[in-house]
Amino acid sequence: MYLTISEAAEYIGVTEKEVRQLIFQQRIRTIHDGENYLINKEQFNEHFKQMERYKQQMQEFLSEPIPEDIDVKDED
Repeated sequence: MYLTISEAAEYIGVTEKEVRQLIFQQRIRTIHDGENYLINKEQFNEHFKQMERYKQQMQEFLSEPIPEDIDVKDED
């Protein structure tokens, strides 16, 4: 399924200007039909998978308890 620039911006949660910048930086693959840029929706699936993995890793990191400091109990 192909999306327009405005539809792609809404789908990935950024502005249309950012989508255009990503297109011109060749970070998003497109087809230009003479008038519009058409963006294949499937190319974002891997991005969303990676973002989900990153969120899980951050959640695990943040839920890990802080270890006690060894020097706190040290009495000289």
